[in-house]
Amino acid sequence: MATKTSGSSPDKRRKYDEAFKAEALRLAGERRSTQAAARQLGISPKLLYRWQQAQFVAEVGSEEVARDPEVRALRARLKRAEQELDILKKALVIFGQPTR
Repeated sequence: MATKTSGSSPDKRRKYDEAFKAEALRLAGERRSTQAAARQLGISPKLLYRWQQAQFVAEVGSEEVARDPEVRALRARLKRAEQELDILKKALVIFGQPTR
């Protein structure tokens, strides 16, 4: 996970490449806690929340829609349903194997 530091500029802000941001967003998506993911990566939770919001706005195409609580709730339900479906598929494979 590469971070770039600006050596010549007077401000001490770190700049993160797109690969680091993508990995951070993936990690935050896998975990229940965005703060825990930010702590593990050594970045500010606020920064990670901003990246998540920017990604969400890019996906839906509108900041107004991205802030709609109903859309957020429906996306959360969809994510949970997809996780449950994955678990059921894995269980079907495990229990569908013939016994010896």
